[in-house]
Amino acid sequence: MLHSRHFLTLRTRNPIQRLTFTTTTLFKMRVPYAPTTPPDAAAEPIYSRIAARRAPRPLIPLDLALLHNPAVADGWNSFIGAIRTQTSVPETLKELAISRIAVLNKAVHEWDIHAALAVKAGVERDGMKTVFDTKLHKKGDEVGKEEGGGLTGEQWAVLRYTDQMTVGVEVDDGIAEALKAFLSDKQVVELTATIAAYNCVSRFLVALDVGECNGRAMKGVDEL
Repeated sequence: MLHSRHFLTLRTRNPIQRLTFTTTTLFKMRVPYAPTTPPDAAAEPIYSRIAARRAPRPLIPLDLALLHNPAVADGWNSFIGAIRTQTSVPETLKELAISRIAVLNKAVHEWDIHAALAVKAGVERDGMKTVFDTKLHKKGDEVGKEEGGGLTGEQWAVLRYTDQMTVGVEVDDGIAEALKAFLSDKQVVELTATIAAYNCVSRFLVALDVGECNGRAMKGVDEL
């Protein structure tokens, strides 16, 4: 565990974009953050593409962890960017699924960000309390009468699907088929890709303690 003060600054060489990321923290991530400026000419366009997706926000610690390998960071940026902006699944369902993944995988940063986005998208706060508190629905478990708790029937279906994909991976036929009552085949693929992608995100964040969030309490629903 490394304890030191660090200052992170990114200035893109594109004159149209001049973004600065500056922070001071006692960091304990399991590897140091990558350089905040491109290490060579080949990495310059990658840094610029990631900065462009984040704009007007600065780069985040996740970016600076991935940028140890700019090619990996570039692929990640493209994939997650498509998941975020090029899918047709309603934001309420997408952010609910991501928030549930964060709870199951104990990804504090993922919960704090995406639970707030779920509320902004229209998920009821009582529903988010259910997302946070309800018991895991494993493969083979009977589908009960959980409807309510601030969630619609569609949201419950997504929650169950997310649970089984995240813990155990295999999904009951009935749980998968339930999605087709309100999602097209394309949207089922998009939702599945979203759940898979954000399981990847949460596992990366937690394993390396990116952003130094491990062990910190997740925000309460009333704080979102």
